[in-house]
Amino acid sequence: MTTTPARLAVLVKGWPRLSETFIAQELVALEDAGLTLELWSLRHPTDVKTHPLHDRLKARVNYLPEYLEDDPPRVRRALFSARRLPGFKDAVRCFRADYARDQTENRIRRFGQACVLARELPPGVTGLYAHFLHTPSSVARYAAILTGLPWSFSAHAKDIWTSPDWELREKLSAQTFGAQFGATCTAFGAEHLRSLADRTDRVDLVYHGLDLTRFPDAPHRKARAPDAPLALMSVGRLVEKKGFDRLIEALALLPDTLRWHWTHIGGGTLKHQMQDLAAAKGVADRITWRGACDQPEVIAEMRTSDLFVLPSRIAADGDRDGLPNVLMEAASQKLPILATPVSAIPEFIDTGVHGILVDDAPDSLAQAIRDFAARQDGGRAFADAAYKRLKTEFQMQPGINQLTRRLRTMMQDAA
Repeated sequence: MTTTPARLAVLVKGWPRLSETFIAQELVALEDAGLTLELWSLRHPTDVKTHPLHDRLKARVNYLPEYLEDDPPRVRRALFSARRLPGFKDAVRCFRADYARDQTENRIRRFGQACVLARELPPGVTGLYAHFLHTPSSVARYAAILTGLPWSFSAHAKDIWTSPDWELREKLSAQTFGAQFGATCTAFGAEHLRSLADRTDRVDLVYHGLDLTRFPDAPHRKARAPDAPLALMSVGRLVEKKGFDRLIEALALLPDTLRWHWTHIGGGTLKHQMQDLAAAKGVADRITWRGACDQPEVIAEMRTSDLFVLPSRIAADGDRDGLPNVLMEAASQKLPILATPVSAIPEFIDTGVHGILVDDAPDSLAQAIRDFAARQDGGRAFADAAYKRLKTEFQMQPGINQLTRRLRTMMQDAA
C-alpha cells in the first residue's frame, strides 16, 4: 500500500515573477528542507525572462482562473462542488461580511478562486500557505474555511500597509477563521501585525535573508580613477514607492564637474514618465534603462558599479518597501549603498556604518552622492561593514529553519 506524502499548497499572486526573487528563494529552500509543495498562482506570468531559481522549483504549478469569466465551466463546477463541502455556510457568511465592507469585483473573484482551489486540491494537501496578506490570503482563507484545512501566510509590505485594519484583524484571529500563524520579513511589519492579532505569537519575524551560495564572491574593488565617471545603479520597479523621480531630480542637481552615469534595472508602469522626466531635466544621455533583468545580469552590473542607490518612499496610498532584498544582494558584492530610512531599511543599514541613509529630497540625495564621490576610500568601509552584517545576521537558512518548523507543525496538526 502506498501513501500520498503530505503536501503544502502555496498560493502566490503570480508565478514566476522577476521582482519576487525572495519568494522563489524561499520556496526552493523549503523544498530543500524536505517539504513537498503544490503551487497555485492567481495570475499568469507577464515577465519574459525568469531567474535560474525558478527552474529549480520542483512543485507542480497550477493556475487559478485569473478572471472568473475566463473559464465559466470550471468556475460553475467549483461552485456546485463547494455547496457540498462542510464549511460552505461559514465560507459564504464570511464572504458576505467581507463583501459588505469591500464591494468590489476583486472580492467576488477571490471567493470564486477559492471554490476552484477547494475543488481541485489534490489528495494529501494538509495545509495552505499564502505569499502576501491581501488577495492570496483572502483566497487561502475562504478555501481553508471550505475544506477545514489550516492556513498561514507570509506578509511583506504593500499587503500590510494598504489593507484595512478590519481585514488584517480578522485574518489574525482564531474567532474569524484567521491564519494559524503568519510570518513577516521586517520587525517594523511584525510589530504592526502583532498589535492587530488576537495573540502576539501568531506572527513571527522571519527575515528573507540571502542564500550566499547562489552568489559569486565579492569582487576586488580598485579605487576609482579621479577622472573616471561615478557608476551609479539602482534595481527596482518604476513605481511611486521606489522614488526614482526624486533621484532623477537629484541627478540633475549634480555639478558639471562630476562625471557620472546611472543604470536602472527593472520594469514598471512609470517607465515613460521617468524617461520623460530625465529628458526634461537634461540628464537622459547619462542614463541607461535596462528594463527587467535576471539575477545573473543584476549581479554582473553590481560588480562593476560604484554606488547602489535606492530612494524608497511611502506612496500616497500607503504602499512602501519592506526590506528590499536587492540591498543584501548589493552588500554581497561589497557595493556601497545609498538609501532612505523608510520602513525596515534601517534594520539592515545603520547610516554611517553600513551605508548612507538620507531623506528622499533631491537636494539631500544630490549632496549624499557628491559626498560619496569625494570619499578617498570609495565607500569601502561601508561595504565591508554591510557585508559583515549580511553574513552574521541576514543569511537565509535560520529563517528557513524557523518557517519549516512552523509549517510542519501546522501540517501535522491537520493530518
